[in-house]
Amino acid sequence: MIKIHNLGFPRIGKSRELKFALERYWRGEIDADQLRAVGADLRIRHWHLQAGCGLDYLPVGDFSYYDHVLDTSAMLGALPPRFEWAGGEVDFDTYFRMARGRGADGIGCRALDMTKWFDTNYHYLVPELSPDQVFALSSRRLFDETRELQALGYRPKPVLLGPLSWLWLAKSVGDFDKLSLLERVLPVYRQILQGLAEQGVEWVQIDEPILVLDLPEDWRAALATAYAELQAPAPKLLLTTYFGGLGDNAALACALPVAGLHLDLTRGGGQLDVLAELGGGKVLSLGLIDGRNVWRCDLAAALATVDRARRAFQGEVWLAPSCSLLHVPIDLERETGLDPAVKPWLAFAKQKLTELELLRLVLAEGVDAAQPEWDAALAAVAARQRAASLGSGAASLPSGLAGDLDQRASPFPIRRAAQQAELNLPLFPTTTIGSFPQTPEIRKARLDFKRGELADADYRAFMERQIKQCIREQVALGLDVLVHGEPERNDMVEYFGEQLDGFLFTGHGWVQSYGSRCVKPPIIYADVSRPKPMTVAWSRYAQYLTDKPVKGMLTGPVTLLNWSFVRDDQPRAQTAYQLALAIRGEVVDLEKAGIRVIQIDEPAFREGLPLRRADWPDYLDWAARAFRISAGGVGDATQIHTHMCYSEFNDIIAAIAELDADVITIETSRSDMALLDAFGEYRYPNDIGPGVYDIHSPNIPDSAQMLELLTLAARHIPAERLWVNPDCGLKTRQWHEVRPALAAMVVAAAQARREVDTVPLASAG
Repeated sequence: MIKIHNLGFPRIGKSRELKFALERYWRGEIDADQLRAVGADLRIRHWHLQAGCGLDYLPVGDFSYYDHVLDTSAMLGALPPRFEWAGGEVDFDTYFRMARGRGADGIGCRALDMTKWFDTNYHYLVPELSPDQVFALSSRRLFDETRELQALGYRPKPVLLGPLSWLWLAKSVGDFDKLSLLERVLPVYRQILQGLAEQGVEWVQIDEPILVLDLPEDWRAALATAYAELQAPAPKLLLTTYFGGLGDNAALACALPVAGLHLDLTRGGGQLDVLAELGGGKVLSLGLIDGRNVWRCDLAAALATVDRARRAFQGEVWLAPSCSLLHVPIDLERETGLDPAVKPWLAFAKQKLTELELLRLVLAEGVDAAQPEWDAALAAVAARQRAASLGSGAASLPSGLAGDLDQRASPFPIRRAAQQAELNLPLFPTTTIGSFPQTPEIRKARLDFKRGELADADYRAFMERQIKQCIREQVALGLDVLVHGEPERNDMVEYFGEQLDGFLFTGHGWVQSYGSRCVKPPIIYADVSRPKPMTVAWSRYAQYLTDKPVKGMLTGPVTLLNWSFVRDDQPRAQTAYQLALAIRGEVVDLEKAGIRVIQIDEPAFREGLPLRRADWPDYLDWAARAFRISAGGVGDATQIHTHMCYSEFNDIIAAIAELDADVITIETSRSDMALLDAFGEYRYPNDIGPGVYDIHSPNIPDSAQMLELLTLAARHIPAERLWVNPDCGLKTRQWHEVRPALAAMVVAAAQARREVDTVPLASAG
């Protein structure tokens, strides 16, 4: 019988138990043993769930207390010196200090960089490697958790991030080729595999997702070298690829001396062509169930795919999701409030594994053995297809948008002069990214209002008090461009999706973004349109309270797209343009309400970039156009901002310039302004606000640290085009952290204005 397996399961728990335990641990309310107990309980619960879905092998090592790349770095002993690790086993304290930014003495230090895991909304912590890097097995958690699973009577499939992918994701500290470290890291991988073999492990899943990228020849050669050294009789290696097709790496992947190969068939169409390259003695794992979206699988199409694969491939075939189920919610059964017409179209992690089990049953015993489940699955897919073919038509776009719909009336220099005349801002103007601390009282008021326990008038009065206090705080701090603080917003995507037609919302559909940060992505299931204004009343009220400019705060169309579970039955560009028109309407209404600074956040702009460069131009063209459509309806004197975070900008700087935002704010504090190299070399033409305050760390920087970052920034960008701001929104911080940090930021900006003639500055060009 065909085997079924899973590549990874969500870690957070169906009620976000891991999130809350982590935050209690960081506050000192529970100790390390209590946190470990929560982790053990979640692992056992999730293993039982997966076993109940009939899996032949259960993943182990996919659970993480913060991030699986950080886990790998800890296991390999790759810890930067600033964390003052004394060697031996990497304990919880050291582990979390790398993630959150602390020295061994408790004094704040720079946390590891954080960036996006390939083209997903999951963030990983970037390993830092030096030329003299030493590696040693420094965490035995994988072995311990494997024993836990074996004690339950299940067959484990330990999950390892492969050596080449781990090195690829790392950054070099100093001028050297990080690939040169491969020969030092491979002995630790051999030691890990040997230890697992001694525990009786039959299969190890070793993930090499870089095989779906454009790889330089030396990295391709290194893959062949590495796996020649790692091959052994036991355990068997299942080489796992995902998020795309192998393309020109197909022959290489098929030739590697491993016992099996996993292919993502949901994002790598046509990959069955590689089967001719794969030796018949290997296992072929087919990634048939989309691990990154919530739509039910078309099981009839999947069945046909398996039939084609079995005819073309003589070896053993396994079935699996396309990738780890980390990227989807846990269980659809909890969603009792969903539209009953739409709910059958969906599948979360548990349901995706059930789909695998059903598919295997049909393959083994025929459709008759699987009815009525098989009939229900096919009926749900057919119902969704019928609904899509009918469509509402309300927001469907004509075949061609108006040619100038995405263009501002005047070029940036003319707009900038008009905006300066309107706003009268100083050199190095200060602002924040939008959100302020979300206190327990704010969250309770939103929840009470949602439950109907707080009347509309009382809710509005409460939120207006929060906005008034936020404005007062900013005025007292001396910020130049204010925000209303967003107390009414649960999430930057969910808040807007709740007010747009075409979106569906879950009650418990949480997924991990990083660490303890979880998001509940909306589901775009139909045409998108804006039935009424969404933010205008709150922004108008905030502007009424002050003579200083208050930014209108919006989430951009590309981020709304990339941070939602999006339709897969029409081109993504079509959905993006629908979203752009909806946001455009809001931008125009904000301007009519007297808002002269409007921020359209696009932190997910680069995240949606295809993994292969050949596919970049099409995406960048429609993504940039969608942003410009959203911003293109206002006059010259209205200043359009955008915000991006945790992105490598160097390779898409021209596309970012094509957004034509008047001001872009970006995350740079963790990288010591290194991300500004791209903006300086490209001679980026518009204003920039490089972050000088890392809001993802509890550290409170002083004005000297921020001034140092501003001085670095001024070497790349002319001072007259520099803004001063935090890296990101402040909703996850507390007021006792925010007040001193922003006060220091204002002091740093004032000092920079005084010293502007004495520091080396970039030329205006």
